[in-house]
Amino acid sequence: MADVFSQIYLHIVFSPKRREALIHPSWEERLYKYITGVVQNRGNKMLAIGGMPDHIHLFIGLKPAENVSDLVKEIKIQTNTFINGEGLCPHKFDWQNGYGIFSHSRSQLNTVCQYILNQKVHHQKKTFQAEFLKMCEDFGIEIGKKQFFDWVGE
Repeated sequence: MADVFSQIYLHIVFSPKRREALIHPSWEERLYKYITGVVQNRGNKMLAIGGMPDHIHLFIGLKPAENVSDLVKEIKIQTNTFINGEGLCPHKFDWQNGYGIFSHSRSQLNTVCQYILNQKVHHQKKTFQAEFLKMCEDFGIEIGKKQFFDWVGE
């Protein structure tokens, strides 16, 4: 077989530093379009993007040659430059170092896309911290001594 055939679907979650609510609704769509451009310019496919002022979810189809940590790093670097350069945030904007990443099968595409696109409704019932810890539990990720996020107020 000479060509590469793949199906890699990844759900990525990350937050601004100290998980502060810095992503303002007035410019979140611009941010989402910018992130989509970064993802697509690297040859990946954006399937869904959404979030809240204090975190963001990406669902992407990853090309097999892509290194996911390099992709996330590039997204964070480029969006920091974009947000700060455009003066979108009244404070210096920066992302936390860490992130969550979860793999999904093709059969879960619609469910994951709807989940990400409906974040604002979803978070009327559940906090981000509860959501993220539940995702880790559902995926069998042992929390142990890992520090996932600097939670505001902790």
